[in-house]
Amino acid sequence: MVEDDRVIVVVEGPSAAGKTTWCRRRGIPIVEEYAPTGFEPDGSNLAAQAAYWTEVNCARGAEARVLEASNPVVVCDSDPLKLHYSWCLGRVGAAPWERFKHELAEARRTFAADRLGFADLILAFIPSLATLREHRDADPNSRRRSFELHAQLSDPLRQWYQALDVLEPGRVIWHLPEHGLPARMPRPRSHRSDPGRLDEFVALLPAP
Repeated sequence: MVEDDRVIVVVEGPSAAGKTTWCRRRGIPIVEEYAPTGFEPDGSNLAAQAAYWTEVNCARGAEARVLEASNPVVVCDSDPLKLHYSWCLGRVGAAPWERFKHELAEARRTFAADRLGFADLILAFIPSLATLREHRDADPNSRRRSFELHAQLSDPLRQWYQALDVLEPGRVIWHLPEHGLPARMPRPRSHRSDPGRLDEFVALLPAP
């Protein structure tokens, strides 16, 4: 790759899909998944909760950009644009739709400020529930909080990235390539942080 071909790759899927294992075997700089601190908002103030998680996402996005400056490929263990989480929770009735609306407004603001954006390539791997449980049981030392709830989010997570695939075909791959990155990588986005593109994407999502 030449300097202008630097690519940010997101590896996404439900808990126990194998995202972290795949990322760490690639020998590519990684933006690690967010590690809970125990001081996360409790949801009593949706605006404050949205602001908190958006700042977490922006910090992970900024880390990816720093690594990108000196590496042709950077891999993110889960999407820094984690807007899908509140949307998926809303789809299964595990959180109010107002939570997603607050987080969408925050995301749009940070897009406009060029602090958050879409990745260049998403590797979305969503195994069956049986496979997820097998992976979980095979790793008893891994702490998977709320595994059953996260497993329920598989279908809406697929719908989220299907919408992105419709918007920009070729930027979503539905498996984790066994031998590393795909042989044919997409070009970097010309502008990852376009609020209008975010609006187009959200308009493609299934209605609440």
